[in-house]
Amino acid sequence: MNPTTDYLTFELKKSVQGTNSGIPSSAYLHIPFCRRRCYYCDFPVFVVGDRKNGDNSGTIVQYVAVLCQEIQATKNLGASLKTVFFGGGTPSLLSVSQLSNILETLDSKFGIAAEAEISIEIDPGTFTLEQLRGYAAAGVNRVSLGVQAFQDELLQACGRSHSVADIFEAVEIVRSAGIVNFSLDLISGLPHQTLENWEASLKSAVEISPTHLSSYDLIVEQGTAFGRYFEAGAQPLPADETAAQMYRLAQEILTGAGYEHYEISNYARSGYQCRHNRVYWENRPYYGLGMGAASYVEGRRLTRPRKTQEYYQWVRSMSGLNSPATPQIGGETQPDIYPAIEQNFQVSENDILLETLMLGLRLAEGVSLSALTQKFTQQTVDKIWHCLQPYWRQGWVEIMTEDRAIPYGIAPLHATLGEGAKLPLSGNLRLSDPEGFLFSNTILADLFSKLGENN
Repeated sequence: MNPTTDYLTFELKKSVQGTNSGIPSSAYLHIPFCRRRCYYCDFPVFVVGDRKNGDNSGTIVQYVAVLCQEIQATKNLGASLKTVFFGGGTPSLLSVSQLSNILETLDSKFGIAAEAEISIEIDPGTFTLEQLRGYAAAGVNRVSLGVQAFQDELLQACGRSHSVADIFEAVEIVRSAGIVNFSLDLISGLPHQTLENWEASLKSAVEISPTHLSSYDLIVEQGTAFGRYFEAGAQPLPADETAAQMYRLAQEILTGAGYEHYEISNYARSGYQCRHNRVYWENRPYYGLGMGAASYVEGRRLTRPRKTQEYYQWVRSMSGLNSPATPQIGGETQPDIYPAIEQNFQVSENDILLETLMLGLRLAEGVSLSALTQKFTQQTVDKIWHCLQPYWRQGWVEIMTEDRAIPYGIAPLHATLGEGAKLPLSGNLRLSDPEGFLFSNTILADLFSKLGENN
């Protein structure tokens, strides 16, 4: 998953990843190349067409060289990498030698742990069996296949370059390459998509039986083709209530098939949750490398330039300095010396609180009440509970104590959590599944608004 992805749309979307002052043991690498730009995509990508990939594209060759230069110039803070994620774009446009070169550079700079999860996003029709076997030999042990839909007309409607037949061929290649841990990505809310289409896609995905499934709701972003053509909730996009039914249907079908709904948009077989993406949701630090990539290192957020030449110039400028993640000159951090950088700032304590809640409440287990109290004080936790009580009464928020949920209306438990009451000192605060997850934007926007007051 690209840290620029997923899909909360309230005002403070810019805080989509948390920050922590610990030592990173994960790295995200952005590979921006695509055969074409999908109509919903607002990620930093570079279109190379259908005939260019890997070693036959001078553009890709140059990018890999600059990316490796950035890796070499980044300060090693002392921990070997336990997760590596190649996102895009379409990373499967890399040749085996290019991907191997990047992994070898990472290993030389940081060290890659023997048990590391190494994931790569791949698109149907962009890789061969020989290529995927080469990826596996280089260390890749998890792939995420960008399926999106199982109807050719929907794939064409959103600008995908593959067909349904390509999907099934890609799955066979993944299996033949011996990669057991693979995920399928699906998108609901596409133009002209019906509930019947969505149900069919979910059932097709279940029949394939991947170890992991991601189910994302389409967001119409400004600046995209869809942003020019469509308005959210208006035809030919599904109505809001239909989109909500799609979310509920995914939860019903996928959990019924034995997948754990461990995060708002993600489902996994036991033991196959995405370890890399949990780094984001658990608000842990990580390296971000490549054009447009965001990193969270030493308590600082830095988003790299989103345009190729500006990114190349930034890396050239950073070479010889101590760390592109936290640029330093004369021993002092200089946040404004590279104007092409999208963001570069130290987060405040209140930012960390908001991010902890936003990210943690995406997970099925929610956030730990004792950890919140220890980190942010009982007064802050009381303020959080005051904001969330209406949603608890509505059934969208739950309190978990000793593996037991305390929903509103269960006497005598709910009597202890009424107006003005304090939360338990232990247990977890979480959103209910599916309704709390479905209305998470509403809940989190309210939290952001109220917790941001007087700050």
